[in-house]
Amino acid sequence: MADSVHIAGLDIFAQALKLLPNNIGRKVLRGAVAAAGKVIRDEAKARAPVHSGPVAKGHPPPGTLKRAIALGRSNRLSKPGKEVFHVFVRNSAVAGSKGKKVIAGGKFDAYYWRYIEFGTSKMAARPFLRPAFEAKKEAAIEALTQYIAERFPQEAAQLGWRYIKP
Repeated sequence: MADSVHIAGLDIFAQALKLLPNNIGRKVLRGAVAAAGKVIRDEAKARAPVHSGPVAKGHPPPGTLKRAIALGRSNRLSKPGKEVFHVFVRNSAVAGSKGKKVIAGGKFDAYYWRYIEFGTSKMAARPFLRPAFEAKKEAAIEALTQYIAERFPQEAAQLGWRYIKP
C-alpha cells in the first residue's frame, strides 16, 4: 500500500502559508488535504464489493464495508505545516475503549475487509483500497490544488492582503 504522496511544485504555497497566522494556515492546509482524501475515500467506497447473496445469521448486512470506509485525520502525525489524513476501514472496537465509538457487531463493523483486500489461503484478493488510490491520486492532487486556489485568496482578503495569482 502507498504510504504517502509527495506533491512537488507547492513551494510558493508553503512560503505563503508561513506568512498566514497559524490558525488560518492550518485550516487551509487541513481543508486541502481533506479534499484530496475525500476523492480517494469516495473511489474506495465505489469499488468496495457488496455481498449479494443470502446473509447468514450473525454476519454483517450487505453494504457494511462501504459504510465502514472513512477518512480521518491523524492527530499524532499531524503538526504545524503538516497534515496527515488516512482513508481507512472502521473495525470493531471494544465498547468503552479509548475514544472508540464503533462497537463490535455495529453497523460499521467490517472486520473482514482485510480478507477481501489481501485475500486468504482459500480466497483470492479483491482489492478496492489500493486500486482506488492508484486510480484517483491525480484527481486527489487536483482537488487539493483547487481547494488551495479557492481558499487561499479568501483567507488573504480577510487579512487585508492583496493576493496576486502566480
